[in-house]
Amino acid sequence: MLQPVETVKLFKKQPEQTYLANQVIFEEGKTGEVLYGILEGEIQLWVNGKVVETLIAGDVFGEGALIQPDRTRASTAIAKTDCLLATMDKSRFLFAVQQTPMFALELLKSYSDRLRRFKHPVQT
Repeated sequence: MLQPVETVKLFKKQPEQTYLANQVIFEEGKTGEVLYGILEGEIQLWVNGKVVETLIAGDVFGEGALIQPDRTRASTAIAKTDCLLATMDKSRFLFAVQQTPMFALELLKSYSDRLRRFKHPVQT
């Protein structure tokens, strides 16, 4: 079974995007056109000047721009390390959800896992 990031990679037609460590990928409150899949590296999501989540290779983020009516970003995404990202626009996203239901299920599982980690963070 493909991870959501692999489906993003399969359905995109544009080149993969690279970001250097500390480079902003998108900003909270701005509108967006694509979701991202992390092929390599780590991304930090920031809200109100605080890191709320660190994502790793295999994670998908930025979906709000495709499913929220106002298309706004709920966080700022910054590359924690050098990153290689795949992207998917709304038309390809809808196609992937409609034609490959396992993509939709794996995407939901990915977000469910992230929500669980958020609700029950590991104590260090």
